[in-house]
Amino acid sequence: MPSLLVDDIGELVTNVAGRGEGGPLGIRRRAAVLVEDGEVAWVGPAADAPPADRRIDAAGAAVLPGFVDSHAHLVFAGDRAAEFAARMTGEPYTGGGIRTTVGATRAASDGELRATVRRLRAEALRQGTTTIEIKSGYGLTVADEARSLRIAAEVTGETTFLGAHVVPAEYADRPDEYVSLVCGPMLAAARPYARWIDVFCERGAFDADHARAILTCGQAVGLDVRVHANQLGHGPGVRLGVELGAASVDHCTHLTDADVDALASTRFDCMCHEGGHTTTVATLLPGAEFSTRSPYPDARRLLDAGVTVALATDCNPGSSYTSSMPFCIALAVREMGMTPAEAVWAATAGGARALRRDDIGVLRPGARADLIILDAPSHLHLAYRPGVPLVRQVLHNGVPR
Repeated sequence: MPSLLVDDIGELVTNVAGRGEGGPLGIRRRAAVLVEDGEVAWVGPAADAPPADRRIDAAGAAVLPGFVDSHAHLVFAGDRAAEFAARMTGEPYTGGGIRTTVGATRAASDGELRATVRRLRAEALRQGTTTIEIKSGYGLTVADEARSLRIAAEVTGETTFLGAHVVPAEYADRPDEYVSLVCGPMLAAARPYARWIDVFCERGAFDADHARAILTCGQAVGLDVRVHANQLGHGPGVRLGVELGAASVDHCTHLTDADVDALASTRFDCMCHEGGHTTTVATLLPGAEFSTRSPYPDARRLLDAGVTVALATDCNPGSSYTSSMPFCIALAVREMGMTPAEAVWAATAGGARALRRDDIGVLRPGARADLIILDAPSHLHLAYRPGVPLVRQVLHNGVPR
């Protein structure tokens, strides 16, 4: 693969703290990035840039690591626009619409599901998302969960088995039987296509005992843990995730002091540029609060407690039908108490931490060459100019897209 130099970068966000101007974004001015064989080979001043086979002139614009969307539900069929319209007139969100999507997804062909996944993946890539996690959870049968993950695995290595999304209608009066199905045949069928296991631990979905049983079964076959937690109200999800060593607990809208303390207790110091972080990340999904007119998570409370925070889209047809990480950054700054720098870090390096990856979300030698060139001079414009398509160009694995 020919080498590539991204040159004349006005502001380079590396997420390597202690470099350039310092701070969590590790900003460098008048910089360049050399890409070789899909990886970052060199980062430094533009005046010292080495020769390369090809050159992209950033023309003084800002360059960032590609966004890392660590929570998305792209394998589905059907449309829930009417449900959205009802919420906009005051109907509360309860999560019940998930079963509507389950019916449509079961009835869809592989080709229809594949087309939706690829359309949304391409949509996200155009907006700068170079890594995306995709969950199952709209099939809820052995065959449908396996095919959902098989289709998801065609576009990402970050696939999550979410057979425990809700209890499907046919098991409404037999939740224990459904948990046994998830832990047994469904998990066995999903395992070849999944890296992660997740449970919607929430009222109306799965209680702590059922969630623990499912997650520990997943761990026993080598899947790592994520948890949907504390979206609709206070509950045991966050502390269960910490107990099981989850990489991420997601939503975190309703937290007690004990929940925050539990997340903060997973913090450890490391010999990395950032100094330390929590092993269980709080992944916040402001698109869901926007779409359901619910209270936003208090990111400031988590950050001040030392908790590592990630941002993700929660892209799904019911409660957050957006694939735009820039939109989530703007919401986090406007509604959740985050600074622009904190929100950009959470959407890049934070998402990487939520996936327990150190090769993405940063721009340093050896990292994957995923980067975006903005049509703007600074990362600040992602929150400063909400709704504007600021991503001028995307490099994914070192290849311009």
